[in-house]
Amino acid sequence: MSPVAYFRPETEFFSEEGCYITEIHNSGEDEGCSIARARVKPGAATKLHALIGTVERYVILEGEGRVEIEGGPPTVVRPLDVVVIPAGASQRISNPGSRDLEFLCVCTPRFTPGIYVKKE
Repeated sequence: MSPVAYFRPETEFFSEEGCYITEIHNSGEDEGCSIARARVKPGAATKLHALIGTVERYVILEGEGRVEIEGGPPTVVRPLDVVVIPAGASQRISNPGSRDLEFLCVCTPRFTPGIYVKKE
């Protein structure tokens, strides 16, 4: 495994979660952590979901969002805020702003499709 995981914007895809994802670091050679960049368009929101057995952290990079965790009230987040989402907790984030909301998704252990659970 290379010691550097290069950002490759051309690999971005639209996910079933309702946002654009660019995987930055997600390898079976490093089961302990994965990192992706997420992008939510203005006026959009991710679908309510949970990650089983994985803690997720959102590190807000650009824009303003409203995050909801486990039925709690929407909480405003801005650049360099860090949101910690416990394993198994329902979650979603919306973008009430006029520009893209961008954030890193840091998962421990790493994200794999089998841990994603739709809640709606």
